[in-house]
Amino acid sequence: MIFSLNELVHWLGLTIFEIWVNLASLTVFTVLLALKLDGNYFLGFSGWWTVFTPLFIADGLNTYFCAIIFIRMHMEGMIKVGVLRALWSLISLLLVFVFKYLLCKKLSGQSSLEYSEVFSPVFILLQLIAVRACQLH
Repeated sequence: MIFSLNELVHWLGLTIFEIWVNLASLTVFTVLLALKLDGNYFLGFSGWWTVFTPLFIADGLNTYFCAIIFIRMHMEGMIKVGVLRALWSLISLLLVFVFKYLLCKKLSGQSSLEYSEVFSPVFILLQLIAVRACQLH
């Protein structure tokens, strides 16, 4: 079953621009990951932090975009809707960022966490998305 773009926007609480930023960063991340796993180190990058950099940049851009949307909604008088949207966006961005950070630390050998502990923010986010999807229908 393929979801429509409108369903994804409503369920995930993301705008089309945020989805585009995430897809672009995921594309660059995939290329860097393939180069890292292949062993071809170009321009001296060899660490996992370099591979994950596009994903962290996308998180920063999406956080900045959410702040701009919150300010615009506040200026237009939609305070309650703006606060709820900002709260949802910040919680989801924080959980995704924590997952990426913990995964990068685990892969680089800087952490002794188990993978179930690393993936716990993703599990929490999936539960929140399930609750949000049930509330919308």
